[in-house]
Amino acid sequence: MGASDPGPIGPQVDRFRDPGELAEILGDWMSGPGPMYRKLARALQRAVLDGSLDPGERLPSERSLATALVVSRATVVTAYDELRGLGIVDSRRGSGTRVVRQPGPSRPGADGRVPGGQATSIFQRLIDGPAEVISLRHAMEGAVPELGAELAALLTEDLPGLMADVGYYPNGLPALRAAAALHFTAAGLRTAPDQVLITTGVSQVLALAAQMYLRRRSVVVVESPGWPGCFDVFRAAGARLVGVPLDQDGIRVDGLAQAFAEHRPDLLYVMPTVHNPTGTLMSEGRRRRVAELAAEHRVPILEDNAYDIGDRDTPPPIAAYAPQSAEVLSADSLAKSVWGGLRTGWVRAPVGTIQRLARHKALADLGSPVLDQALAARLLPRLPEIAAARGAVLRQRLDHLTALLGERLPAWRFQKPAGGAALWIELPGCDARGFAQVALRHGVEVVPGAAMDPTGAHDNYLRLPYTFPSDVLTEVAARLAAAWAELTGP
Repeated sequence: MGASDPGPIGPQVDRFRDPGELAEILGDWMSGPGPMYRKLARALQRAVLDGSLDPGERLPSERSLATALVVSRATVVTAYDELRGLGIVDSRRGSGTRVVRQPGPSRPGADGRVPGGQATSIFQRLIDGPAEVISLRHAMEGAVPELGAELAALLTEDLPGLMADVGYYPNGLPALRAAAALHFTAAGLRTAPDQVLITTGVSQVLALAAQMYLRRRSVVVVESPGWPGCFDVFRAAGARLVGVPLDQDGIRVDGLAQAFAEHRPDLLYVMPTVHNPTGTLMSEGRRRRVAELAAEHRVPILEDNAYDIGDRDTPPPIAAYAPQSAEVLSADSLAKSVWGGLRTGWVRAPVGTIQRLARHKALADLGSPVLDQALAARLLPRLPEIAAARGAVLRQRLDHLTALLGERLPAWRFQKPAGGAALWIELPGCDARGFAQVALRHGVEVVPGAAMDPTGAHDNYLRLPYTFPSDVLTEVAARLAAAWAELTGP
């Protein structure tokens, strides 16, 4: 996809015309005992029984699935034979191999997967929990020590007053709304508490914005590549995504202008500080131009700043550059800087927009948990010092990982990110989906670029987090190097 050719990112017409999608559903299918064909047959059987594969659905050909999984064709042929013997699939000349309806009660209702979505396996890893493999599907780490200290202080100092209250705050706990307003103001975006809504993480901001702005066949302009978990929220609302590529300053203005003119979108979603997965920090001039273009075309902006841990000088949010007529929603949270388990976020927008969002949130949950909000209100003023300490650790880990990659995998190409928690790596002459299958055999689970940009422009990229301790990163590099040698060796 060229800079001036923003392409659509939408659901596939035939779910398995790309067998890589089935590979994503199967996930870590190589775990457990037994020969490879039997493990594949068991994984396919599980997918049928849990509703991931529907009755009548055609499976990929043996050859194409073998290519996607980087196994021999004989492995797939034997796995399909075993499934036929169990009555799980049926093969007929001209119609391929199809799933047979299983006996027992039907499972009405959707299975939680988003049609055409790219984040199924990422969410499934969270649901399944830790595996034997080292999973690099998420860039997460434990809580900062300040959280424990503030929690202890909350229990002794704040809990009696909180328990005497009714506990319902659909807009958010007043103390946290005030703290978030001060946080935005300190970042260069003048904000009053009534311009802030407290949410259950940035993920809820995306869900509320989707409810408010999107209908079936709506269009959302997004950066390409991007994080599939965010994209699937918009897909679940029935929207079509139009991707615009990035350069070193952020989303490209020429592609953005063309996307606005051609597609008349209902929403623009960007990650200016810092972008996931590339680690790009949108420049001040680019933020101003994006705000002006969106105002000119009357497109609301949702800016997601959840990946900014605040340990560097960064420009103010895009909203600070927006004309008076613009509608900009600026979202943030404590998930990356403090702890992913503290599911507390906030969004800043014009007062009227916040009131509309608050009505949607009240319908969803009547308000986020008050004790979490009270803890967040204590932590938010300490965020600069917390972020500085966490940023120093991340930089050490980044330096360690890049040195390992330079030594063990010198052919891999990447640029050190401006921030965030992962490297965006180009694999020379290799589809990262195939490499991901080989890496699984070596005990590492990675996210290939195809999950983040289904247009095909980044199929030879993968995302490699560096949030792990040095000893784990050393082991990751060793396993990835072994996988690379197996894939590219003679």
